[in-house]
Amino acid sequence: MRDNGGVTSATAQPETPGSPQFSTSLERRDSPVTPPRLIATDLDGTLLRDDKTVSPRTIAALAAAEDAGIEVFFVTGRPARWMDVVADHVHGHGLAICGNGAAVVDLHGGAGAHRFVKVRELARQNALDAVRLLREAAPGTVYAVEQTYGFHQEPAYPKLHMEIPDLRAPAEELLAPDGPAADEPVLKILAHHPELDPDAFLALARLAVGTRANVTRSSPSALLEISGPDVSKASTLALCCAERGISHEEVVAFGDMPNDIEMLTWAGRSYAMGNAHPDVLTAASGRTVANNEDGVAVVIEQLLSERP
Repeated sequence: MRDNGGVTSATAQPETPGSPQFSTSLERRDSPVTPPRLIATDLDGTLLRDDKTVSPRTIAALAAAEDAGIEVFFVTGRPARWMDVVADHVHGHGLAICGNGAAVVDLHGGAGAHRFVKVRELARQNALDAVRLLREAAPGTVYAVEQTYGFHQEPAYPKLHMEIPDLRAPAEELLAPDGPAADEPVLKILAHHPELDPDAFLALARLAVGTRANVTRSSPSALLEISGPDVSKASTLALCCAERGISHEEVVAFGDMPNDIEMLTWAGRSYAMGNAHPDVLTAASGRTVANNEDGVAVVIEQLLSERP
């Protein structure tokens, strides 16, 4: 298992501005109806502060939720190898949803010793189709490939992830069924464009790729994340909830970027962070303060105060 030098974000995130309009109160559109049984939270820009730490207040809130019998799931675009930042805070079940839903990972073993419980891979032909179609629609796009343990990239792919790739080769070679990286499932491919606006790139890619894959983004730059056609944070979270007999009405979700939108609209109650993307603010049923102001903890504390 490689060490990423302590870096735990796919790209350098901008500093989140304060949100004084939400600094002392919680804004919600819906009154609570169903008591929550599971909290699903994104990490970067949501649970984590901009310095990639979990604040003492948030640690206490997560522990209090678990003590109250509410399961907490971390649902992130991060690969499993970048989960050390929250590995100490997976109470009970020890599971996290990684890669935007491409994997369910047991973190009980600690850093470097995680176990894949469920893998929802991107079929190589779908990946190759997506690469071809997006190259045609947006010339200049370059790719990286995320697998269960390996990370590979094209030679022209920029240094976004602050880790050394296992292989450097054209995406077509990396994704070939008989290629050098054929021994592990593909979880997602990353597509970067050096010039396009991030939201414009996302819209263009979704149109070009169609139903062959699910395309989303969580970075402030023009970096897209491409997964299997039915793979998202929401669909994998739904599978985990079904295994536990938990309905979507009993789920409270938190997020800040477009890769969170399906999860926020699926959950019975959802909260956009004060620093969230405009589309996320529209999708969520409520809003809390920014990640640097412990917005997840603010909601959890209120939810627990409402319990009989």
